[in-house]
Amino acid sequence: MITYCIIDDEPIAHRIIEGYCAELPHLQKIGNAYNPMEASVIVTREKIDLIFLDLNMPKMTGFEWLKTLPKPPKIIVTTAYKEYALEGYELDILDYLLKPFSFPRFLKAVNKVNASEQAGSAKSPGNLSLENSRFFLKGDKKYHQIHTDTILFIEAYGNYTKVFLTEEMILSHEKISTLERLLPEGNFLRVHKSFLVAIDKIKRIQGNQIFLNEHKIPIGQTYRSRIHHLLGGK
Repeated sequence: MITYCIIDDEPIAHRIIEGYCAELPHLQKIGNAYNPMEASVIVTREKIDLIFLDLNMPKMTGFEWLKTLPKPPKIIVTTAYKEYALEGYELDILDYLLKPFSFPRFLKAVNKVNASEQAGSAKSPGNLSLENSRFFLKGDKKYHQIHTDTILFIEAYGNYTKVFLTEEMILSHEKISTLERLLPEGNFLRVHKSFLVAIDKIKRIQGNQIFLNEHKIPIGQTYRSRIHHLLGGK
């Protein structure tokens, strides 16, 4: 569960973000703040994983307030002003949403929160297991919550991508390269320009093919060195 807070001086912005978050069951709202002073009270009292932060607010800007925090949570900026983007990335902002933003663009930003959690888990053994990592994927006009430990392999398929899970297959418009960036590094391997496989789901490697259950995945010529490395150079 990811806890979040909205900091924005416009009530309509709160309603829009709350409506988007309501579609994502792994997000839990902790509070609403309409100025930096209210935000400071919430952040001090509550455990906040993510803040949706507006920039133009009374008495101080969102970035000025952010610089007062010794250990800020993850930040997704929501603003109508793109000229602040550079400063935002210097402050290690997770994403920068320009108002008005669509739900797919919002979802892409939230998925970065999941991706950063996965990276942190990979580096810190004491954190949550990678088996708990997840992201949302649009397919069949619905948003599916994908747990990465259920992925067998991903196949680029024309303008689509097929995500093969242990129980089903989801057809998505996302590019295979986009999905590769969302997955925990070291758990998945690109073995062909059109195929990305879960390393722990590989049953055997024979010749130029990888076997995952009943599936046969080709190994691309330019990707053989990765397989060689996987096998320990044997």
